Amino acid sequence: MANIAVIFDVGNVLYHWNPRVLYERLIDDDRALDAFLRDVVTLDWHFQHDQGRPFAETSAELIARHPEQAALIRVWGERFIDSIGPAVEGMPQIVRALHAGGIPLFAITNFSDEFWAPFRAREADLFALFSDIVVSGTEKLVKPDPAIYRLALGRFGLNAGQALFIDDREENILGAEAEGMRGHLFRDAATLRRDLAGLDLIGPAAA
Repeated sequence: MANIAVIFDVGNVLYHWNPRVLYERLIDDDRALDAFLRDVVTLDWHFQHDQGRPFAETSAELIARHPEQAALIRVWGERFIDSIGPAVEGMPQIVRALHAGGIPLFAITNFSDEFWAPFRAREADLFALFSDIVVSGTEKLVKPDPAIYRLALGRFGLNAGQALFIDDREENILGAEAEGMRGHLFRDAATLRRDLAGLDLIGPAAA
């Protein structure tokens, strides 16, 4: 399929992300760890960073509610990059194969602006293959808000029909499809490679 660009999500598509990976090094008791992740540094709380709120503000508010957990809350900001694991198996190979085939690569990620810079620097070799990346915390727009897809398409110089969007969350895929993009709900690299091969964007995996 000619004239198609591929737009990736980042977390749990290109790279594993799980706050438990950070905090299991600091909290030995599994029940205490579960409670801390469930009741204190929740995903809803972290989503504020993806929306553009600075960690200094959100952490101060959270520490006011949970002063006994102040040190552990601060670790989120100090060591957030440690919650981002290695690349998802098979995905760097897919990215490099698409790039080698001349397929334009972009990304739209729900990610804190302040946490993004050190992570992008850590993974500079892979992200250098992307023509542009829209970061929600920088734009203060988050998926699946239609505005972030429209902003991205404009920045990338694409019509919606030229874009294949890959994300691990169904609501984000539905948001992209509502704007006219083709969507792929990510589950694993092997399934993605089969779909990309079916669109003539990449070769099949080596036997």
